[in-house]
Amino acid sequence: MTIEQTAATGRGAGEFVESLMDTDLYSMGAFFSDQHPELVDEVVDRSAEIERAGLSAYAAESGIDVEEAFGMLLTGLAVRYYKAVAG
Repeated sequence: MTIEQTAATGRGAGEFVESLMDTDLYSMGAFFSDQHPELVDEVVDRSAEIERAGLSAYAAESGIDVEEAFGMLLTGLAVRYYKAVAG
């Protein structure tokens, strides 16, 4: 659903944005950002590297397990989601 669609259904943009804050991904990004503000840029950069290289390739190049690389990817995505929604 887009912001334009929310207007058509009677929901305001503010209500739509509030609904985006009620997700696990938002909560994960908020928690990480609050607990580790010094690592936010690094985790976002690494997640972008994983997106470019691919999960398995990044893990192999970095000498880490695929599960660890996936955790970095997910955390980076969560932080980006949180920052985009929270502003």
